[in-house]
Amino acid sequence: MDELNKIETAKQKQHAKGKLFVTERLEKLFDEGKYKEILDKGRRIGVLICEGRISGKKVIVAAQDFTYRGGTLGRKIGENIARAQDIAITKKCPFITINDSGGARIQEGIDSLAGYGEIFYRNVMASGFIPQISVILGPCAGGAVYSPGITDFVFMVENIAQMYITGPKVVKSVTGSNITAEELGGFKVHNRESGVSHFCYPDEEMCFEELRRLIAMLPANCEEKTALPRKELCEKAEAELAIPENTRIGYDVRSVIRAVADEGSFMEVSAEFAMSIVVGFATLCQTTIGVVGNQPSCLAGSLDCDTSDKAARFVRFCDAFGIPLITFTDVPGYLPGVSQETKGIIRHGAKLLYAFSEATVPKINIILRKAYGGAYIAMNSKHLGADYVIAWPTAEVAVMGEDGAVEILYAKELKNLSGKEKTDFLDKKKAEYKAEVINYKHGLEMGYIDQVIKPSETRETVVALLNDALRKKKLRKAKILRKKHGNIPL
Repeated sequence: MDELNKIETAKQKQHAKGKLFVTERLEKLFDEGKYKEILDKGRRIGVLICEGRISGKKVIVAAQDFTYRGGTLGRKIGENIARAQDIAITKKCPFITINDSGGARIQEGIDSLAGYGEIFYRNVMASGFIPQISVILGPCAGGAVYSPGITDFVFMVENIAQMYITGPKVVKSVTGSNITAEELGGFKVHNRESGVSHFCYPDEEMCFEELRRLIAMLPANCEEKTALPRKELCEKAEAELAIPENTRIGYDVRSVIRAVADEGSFMEVSAEFAMSIVVGFATLCQTTIGVVGNQPSCLAGSLDCDTSDKAARFVRFCDAFGIPLITFTDVPGYLPGVSQETKGIIRHGAKLLYAFSEATVPKINIILRKAYGGAYIAMNSKHLGADYVIAWPTAEVAVMGEDGAVEILYAKELKNLSGKEKTDFLDKKKAEYKAEVINYKHGLEMGYIDQVIKPSETRETVVALLNDALRKKKLRKAKILRKKHGNIPL
């Protein structure tokens, strides 16, 4: 009876903070009645290890209990989480951690740090083998943050989730700065600025609902075969896919993605971070696909340091788990300027080139409008191994746009011109360059583009090409040089 009273008191404490109790969280996450504790059943030690079904798929979950010693991690908890990871690896199923912990159990000294090390090691070993997801539903401090940092996706809930290496008290003692936990590592920081969080929701119920949706779309492990698109499930009302022909006018690429994908299937990843590129999962005739698209409504869809990181990591996840990649290209280039150069745009931009080159899953690129310079190459071009590149009639493929090109090509002539004469000359040469150079014709002739289609034919064409690419991938192995691993420009 005393134990029941303790649990009831613990629930009330969590509810007072606007949080669910650990068992309530598990009930929201798992399919109804489809989970069980598998380690230290019935004992409160600060973490519950459970096996069950989420969206019909077998999953292992480690859920921290903040109401027991602040959910702090000691030797026993570390051992249990590590054992849970081993079970997930052995059973080849996704692993989820629910983080709500004050960090290391200081009184246990280095034993608690050893526990973290065992967890991190298994995170790395499981990476690319099974999907790993971290759900932050309270504090996640100190060394504990590195596990979410390694896992594939991080979910946060507004106002209750914080992640930071050094807490507010330590920051004040070292720097003298007064800062709150929310300012230091709340949802706004990691969802919009750092990019550590991939999904953020206003409450736990919505968080678990969307996590269940993600699990439904992901394979259980890297060995799961990608299903061919089911043509009998491809019926969809034809959507309007018009975009502005004027490349100076922006639009929301998500409207194009949603029109091509199955109805209501698109799930955006990192929606509020590095917003000039859009990445996410969708289904196409019930086959899960990974989507990468430039976002012309933000920085004209330019690539920069953060967008390159965001897209490269997503591409590598999809490749690791056999998820075909569909790209929607409308990119004017890499974002210019001193800020980007000093942040390392060369190194960061190279990550996206590396990721697409390395990926052996089916890759289809749709050039919607602009495809300029090095960014054209980076966005899943034929030169990096795309299986198919298709273009809309609005496609413009060139080294650069007409403004910059004409200034360089006719620099000598422009030196001797001024006023209206210079303006007229520029207008004429820009029109000539646009008509002769900025189009898809040369790319089509050289085989860099496979075909030009009407926007209304996009879904039907992509389904057919994806079927073809999946069949071909089964018949041939990727040409990989014998080596231990490459050295991605981190």
